[in-house]
Amino acid sequence: MKGAWAEAVARKHLLAKGYALLGQNRRTPYGEIDLWMRQGEVYVAVEVKQRRDGRFGTPLEALTPQKYERLWRSALYLLGRDDLPVRFEAVLVYGTPRRFRLEHLPIEP
Repeated sequence: MKGAWAEAVARKHLLAKGYALLGQNRRTPYGEIDLWMRQGEVYVAVEVKQRRDGRFGTPLEALTPQKYERLWRSALYLLGRDDLPVRFEAVLVYGTPRRFRLEHLPIEP
């Protein structure tokens, strides 16, 4: 899998920050959540985007309103109800497995 290294880097980063991994590449009828995590009482749907360079745009540009909508629907599907606390975050990875930088930020609708 081409971007698996970026997801591994993101997972390691989040685990070091105290997140608990509930699942990876969780597929739903609405899409896929790259990392399904929990931090305290809050469920966190994490989208991981990686780009080697800016030729095809930045990872941040790939986070469209449509992508956010799919993440939201997928999270509600996994939770099975809509009254549990959930938030959405992105881990953006710039570079290659040998040399990269990481940016971790909330996704806002």
